[in-house]
Amino acid sequence: MRNKNLGYEIIRTAVAIGIALLISFVIIFAVSKQPGDAIVTFLTGPFKSMRHFGNVIEMMIPLVFTGLAVSVMFQANEFNLGSEGTFYIGAVAATFIAINVVLPAGLHPAVAILFGGIIGAIVGAIPAVLKTVFGATELVSSLMLNYICLFFGTYLINNFMRDTAAGSMVSHEFQSTAILGKFLPPTRLHFGLILAVIAIVGCYYFLYRSKLGYELRMTGQNPRFAKYSGINTVKVIILSQVIGGFIAGAGGATEMLGMYSRFAWQQLPGYGWDAIIVAALARNNPILVPISAFFLSFLRVGADMMARGTDVQAEVISIIQGIMILLIAAERFLAYWKQRQIYKDATKGEK
Repeated sequence: MRNKNLGYEIIRTAVAIGIALLISFVIIFAVSKQPGDAIVTFLTGPFKSMRHFGNVIEMMIPLVFTGLAVSVMFQANEFNLGSEGTFYIGAVAATFIAINVVLPAGLHPAVAILFGGIIGAIVGAIPAVLKTVFGATELVSSLMLNYICLFFGTYLINNFMRDTAAGSMVSHEFQSTAILGKFLPPTRLHFGLILAVIAIVGCYYFLYRSKLGYELRMTGQNPRFAKYSGINTVKVIILSQVIGGFIAGAGGATEMLGMYSRFAWQQLPGYGWDAIIVAALARNNPILVPISAFFLSFLRVGADMMARGTDVQAEVISIIQGIMILLIAAERFLAYWKQRQIYKDATKGEK
């Protein structure tokens, strides 16, 4: 049954994407003097060179981490939207290790990423504790926590790790042993891609092959049944948000050490907000997260190339995202087709 539901969700998502792209193409034809060139650039531009395709994978890596973090929490029906803040504070934590701790190459980034994940887990636990102890909704507390992370992290960077000799608000340069190695030149692909793959496999086996994962999913599907069947739902609520915070924090650390040589973010990078789109496209399934992350980063790179090479602005990507989310979030979208399939399967044995 789970495979049939997964198949239905994949078809449903694919149809939503197709409709969103079709509407976007109609808009491009309406506003552009060269719609054919714009659409071709949009769809094929990311594949025209290794560097452009590398840009897609580079953007995909942080989306995988934050998408997994959101998926784990959403599977438990915990609408924690704090991945943006935990991603940011994880990068700040990794910066501290990368600047101040002396370790050999290989071990140095591992310790920094682990530290970023631990700090992210602590931050991710805050909305869970507020909910279980004080009854505060995690939706509001996690949203506010994003900006606390931003301002506190910026304070730490500017007051304790800032390079005063630089001409801008940036940290000191990382030690060379802390930076993740690159491969596949001329791209900037780094070994964080391997960590992302490990995170995907780990999340899948945790959610679908472990007792704790089963408890987490059952609590999300039916908290009353889970409670009456002996599952400690309070533990699950906290656990889901701690794990989600750890993944997002480790993702922020990986992005910082893989793509930069010093901390320069003065604003939230946006990957935590994008994670909601990734998780929605993946239906909170870790195996589908890399596919949806790749698709979203492909759209972003294609839209950027279209904006630079034609007369269509990159904001068309916002139209595609908005339509996709509206259709995917609509419970009745293609529901009639699913009901027909259920009825056909139920009556198959009667014939």
